[in-house]
Amino acid sequence: MPSAHPGHTPAPASAALFARAQAVVPGGVNSPVRAFRSVGGTPRFVARAAGAYLIDADGREYVDLIGSWGPMILGHAHPEVLAAVAQAAARGFSYGTPSENEVALAEEIVARVEPVEQVRLVSSGTEATMSALRLARGITGRSRVVKFAGCYHGHVDALLASAGSGVATFGLPDSAGVPPSAAAETIVLPYNDIAALEAAFAADGEHIAAVITEAAPGNMGVVPPLPGFTEAVRRITRAHGSLLISDEVMTGFRCSRSGWYGLEGPYAAGAPDLFTFGKVMGGGFPAAAFGGPAALMAWLAPDGPVYQAGTLSGNPVATAAGLATLQACTPQVYRHLDTVAAAIAEAAGAELGKAGVPHTIQWAGSMFSIFFADGPVANYDAAKRTSAPAYAAFFHSLLDQGVHLPPSAFEAWFVSAAHDDRAVDRVVAALPAAARAAADSFATIGP
Repeated sequence: MPSAHPGHTPAPASAALFARAQAVVPGGVNSPVRAFRSVGGTPRFVARAAGAYLIDADGREYVDLIGSWGPMILGHAHPEVLAAVAQAAARGFSYGTPSENEVALAEEIVARVEPVEQVRLVSSGTEATMSALRLARGITGRSRVVKFAGCYHGHVDALLASAGSGVATFGLPDSAGVPPSAAAETIVLPYNDIAALEAAFAADGEHIAAVITEAAPGNMGVVPPLPGFTEAVRRITRAHGSLLISDEVMTGFRCSRSGWYGLEGPYAAGAPDLFTFGKVMGGGFPAAAFGGPAALMAWLAPDGPVYQAGTLSGNPVATAAGLATLQACTPQVYRHLDTVAAAIAEAAGAELGKAGVPHTIQWAGSMFSIFFADGPVANYDAAKRTSAPAYAAFFHSLLDQGVHLPPSAFEAWFVSAAHDDRAVDRVVAALPAAARAAADSFATIGP
């Protein structure tokens, strides 16, 4: 597929692979945002990755600011993780029985997040949120769930409403194939709006099993909770006998050793009832989890009546990767992430300011994103003010210069422990031209 941006560096090997993929894979990709539809052009097919860099099928090297959408907190092919994976794989790929690795990973998670006493391992963030939701409904005997517009919790039927991320990228508020009966059980509210939540519970509180929220949303761009919002959600849910599910699939073990909870918690109103985790805890392999107090987790089979199972849950290779990753995430690593993210974001802000480009930078720990619009962004409606054409121009200028951003204006940027001075300098050197490209887009098209 030729580039939609004339003059941009061609990628013939990636283009050939994309053409092959489109013949056998819907849209040519296995996750929609990878298709570059919101930025145009040819998706880069990556042949290998090392440290802070991606190398595409054409042999070009890019500083990676995607990080596999968060898991690669240590960088690609980290030696300690690679060694753990090789040792685990040599002992067998999958057993279908319990193994020590899954116990060790569960112990590591429980040790990091104080309110979590037990976890159940699964294979994806979608599985984790789906299972946490089923558990909440089983515990409360209620059917309805509250979510917030712009928060993404995986492609669970009941939660694919105003879901941000890929859905926001394509401008689809819902998804075909979701039964009306499933959508009818979901109440969608504006994020950071306490009054709307109070009104929903006043009207329907006796039927609401749970409120699920990204601990600090990163799927409409980074939109952290306003001060007091999480406390209010906890207070309101507790008053009505509903559970609070904190989705830390993205922020978990990324924002801090204990995720977003480690930055914002503990809360005076009490901890969330259930947490979901993914991404970092798998170290790049398919692993995720949901957990909470032992008394709530006891509702799960085989101890309780709520059924959940998975053939590859607790896979020995995936859990080895996750355990090695978490164990290597030292305080020094988290300090480095903060330093590198600040250096890149501040440089981007400075260049965009010089070029006269309206922009807002928002944070969740070391996660950040740039909205091409003025003013703070507190909810999905505000996030949608960002200029998609300006982001596309910015994205492609950086891509041409060897820097790979997320191919969507509605995503967080991620750095890693492997992003050293050389990697940061390459990003900073590419920013002036990218800022000018964004400015030209505004001049041509407008916000």
